[in-house]
Amino acid sequence: MNIPETIARELSLGLGQIQNALALFAEGGTVPFIARYRKERTGEMNETQLRTLLERHTYLTELEDRKTVVLKSIDAQGKLTDELKASIEACRQKTELEDLYLPFKPKKRTRATVAKEKGLAPLAGFIKELNQPDAPRVDLEQEAAGYISEEHGIQCAAEALQGASDILAEEVSEKANLRQYLREYLMKECVFTSRIKDEYPDGTTKFEMYRDYKVKVKDIAPHNMLALRRGETEGILTFTIEFDTAVVTSYLVSQEIHSTDTQIIHFFESMLADAFDRLMRTTLIGEVRLDKKIEADRVSVKTFESNLRELLLSSPAGMKPTLGIDPGFRTGCKVAAVDRTGKLLEYATIYPHKSEGERNQAAETLKQFIAKHKIELIAIGNGTAGRETDVFTGEILARMEQKPIKVMVSEAGASVYSASETAIEEFPDLDLTVRGAISIARRLQDPLAELVKIDPKSIGIGQYQHDVDQKLLKEKLGDTVESCVNYVGVDLNLASKDLLSFVAGLSSAVARNVVVYRNEHGAFRNRRELLDIPKFGPKTFEQAAGFLRIRNGENPLDNTAVHPESYFIVEKIARTLNVPLEQITEASDKLEAINLKDLVTENIGEPTLRDIISELEKPGRDPRAEFRYACFSEEVKEIKDLLPGMELEGVVTNVANFGAFVDVGVHQDGLVHISQLADRFVDDPKKIVKVGQIVRVRVLEVNESLKRISLSMKKGAREGSKSTPRKKKVPAKKPAASVHELMAKFNRQKNR
Repeated sequence: MNIPETIARELSLGLGQIQNALALFAEGGTVPFIARYRKERTGEMNETQLRTLLERHTYLTELEDRKTVVLKSIDAQGKLTDELKASIEACRQKTELEDLYLPFKPKKRTRATVAKEKGLAPLAGFIKELNQPDAPRVDLEQEAAGYISEEHGIQCAAEALQGASDILAEEVSEKANLRQYLREYLMKECVFTSRIKDEYPDGTTKFEMYRDYKVKVKDIAPHNMLALRRGETEGILTFTIEFDTAVVTSYLVSQEIHSTDTQIIHFFESMLADAFDRLMRTTLIGEVRLDKKIEADRVSVKTFESNLRELLLSSPAGMKPTLGIDPGFRTGCKVAAVDRTGKLLEYATIYPHKSEGERNQAAETLKQFIAKHKIELIAIGNGTAGRETDVFTGEILARMEQKPIKVMVSEAGASVYSASETAIEEFPDLDLTVRGAISIARRLQDPLAELVKIDPKSIGIGQYQHDVDQKLLKEKLGDTVESCVNYVGVDLNLASKDLLSFVAGLSSAVARNVVVYRNEHGAFRNRRELLDIPKFGPKTFEQAAGFLRIRNGENPLDNTAVHPESYFIVEKIARTLNVPLEQITEASDKLEAINLKDLVTENIGEPTLRDIISELEKPGRDPRAEFRYACFSEEVKEIKDLLPGMELEGVVTNVANFGAFVDVGVHQDGLVHISQLADRFVDDPKKIVKVGQIVRVRVLEVNESLKRISLSMKKGAREGSKSTPRKKKVPAKKPAASVHELMAKFNRQKNR
């Protein structure tokens, strides 16, 4: 198999694109670097195409390696025919290859091997030859009687015939064409069924919908597949495949019985039933279940990837003095002030939810922190006591002339970070909860820079993340983090080693060396200094430099995505426009007059030139959207405050294949089922909502005991809610506020 040609056909791309991309990977190129800075060589392949190429190349390479092993093994047995060799070499799937290898694969002692040891192979071969329309009629029992042997433990003709049947059954069970047909039959026509075990009464498990559940194998949704497997693993339900055995029997008979002799027909019918029931049923069902599990894994991991991307690329509120609050009732609220770089300034513990005196003292402490550190943003964790702390903080701000912007921030994974080696290394002398408050503050400043320090599985997004292939999940989430980090770019003088380690070409060791060098020598002044860092060689510089930014450095291009290898092009542009290089990023009005064809070189074509011009027009821009946040109802703080018909503002916290989860400020996310996402049919929730999106929802149903909240985003449903009786009148909320609008208001107040 010519792997590049095969991939080119599969991905509908040019062979040259595939070959060039593979050559770049072989040279040590990373996906972000190749996608951004080698567009001419790959025909502008994007990151998704490049990662698909890598994945497929790995699969086909492993397949070819396996073919070599299989061919060598069969050849060593003296059983490799030209026809079999051609079939093996033509394989495009691992399952197909293993089916062909199965008859020749070394196996443990089986009933067939025992029968062969007893000398029954000739009898099996004789019976096999009788399975023809024109074969002579013989008495099987009389023929089998000749194999009775005290030495081999064969007491009668029936035992000899059974041994011959065992040999033929194993041969049938290993036929690739039969296995493939039956596998496809199970996949297309059979039904998954489940039952909740008798010891679990109605309404007592989270798997209630699977109490008497049936769905065609081909139609099962990924999340249902994973839920069934989890319920089975937890011992709550049974999970089986139902199918018409008559169809299987009929097929095997049609393929394997050719004789018209009733005696031979009955022998083969019995043998085929045994072949399927004993040797094929369990393995084929297992393969079908595994195939559906792999399919469910891929879909779920893809959803996880999408959610993680949206979360990591959430709008940053900006690097402003920020107060982070990790709420708590009994143990108090940990408060941490950080500066514009995320550096800890001061921390304290306040108790606003105990006595009136402690509440007043907490208010004074907060006001002192805000004034002392000129706080512009307040981030409040949304966990236990979050809404109460939000209300308390709002009361304080209401009496202040200059009001910082107050935002509820998801604290998912904050406790994981607090106990991590990264947090301990940075703040060895601080309590876990103080580290959590610092993380909450930094999440508001720049979600990407802070969330990369946490295992994505701990952030609270995705579906059935502990049930999917963990190796695949880790690989795909790592790719997503790397993609997001390099898409945004990294401030070389502010980035942590954790953030730097995701920059293209940088290992954890090199990232650490960057931070050590920065601490010893001060802020970087230009990208060339990177070459002075231990282990930061020319190849690493090539891969990483374009994604590292230096603000207010010696060269304005160091704060752009223009790669140093292309600086000479920008210098040429500056000369053409008669603009000093130092001012080129301020000459966007003149850049439109540039004729890109005049700047094309042997290695730099129009795609790269377009990127360069785009960077010069908006240097150092952050590609993430403008920051907005949800305004929770002040009268709804707990699940008991919710009533059907209420309209609320919330933020999407997770998107699954069956719907979206929305935080409406009651410590328990509500579910907007896929059928309630819009007034039209929705086949994929990701087409309607994304993590971090601010939405308006209507409460449909509340089950306080099970902590389940059903919500709707249907416009018609929300309009219909106007006449729904409510216990409390929930005031209408203003649209989500832009941080820039609020910051402008804040600055006006501050300058009075």
